Amino acid sequence: MYTDINFKTKKALKESIKAGARIGVFQPGPFGGNEPRDGIVYLEGPHYPAAHSWYARAVVKNGYIISVK
Repeated sequence: MYTDINFKTKKALKESIKAGARIGVFQPGPFGGNEPRDGIVYLEGPHYPAAHSWYARAVVKNGYIISVK
């Protein structure tokens, strides 16, 4: 899955969450549209076509990321 914003680093994502940004997630391609609104998701970035250089486990609540590991 990807974040709504194309973060170049996991550190940038973590800083945005810590600052209170509301960031959602989405699954591109034919598997999209059924993203969980609550629970654990696994992220990768930056977005395609760039090579993925970071991966993360995130907790989503009401459709927005609340924590990242």
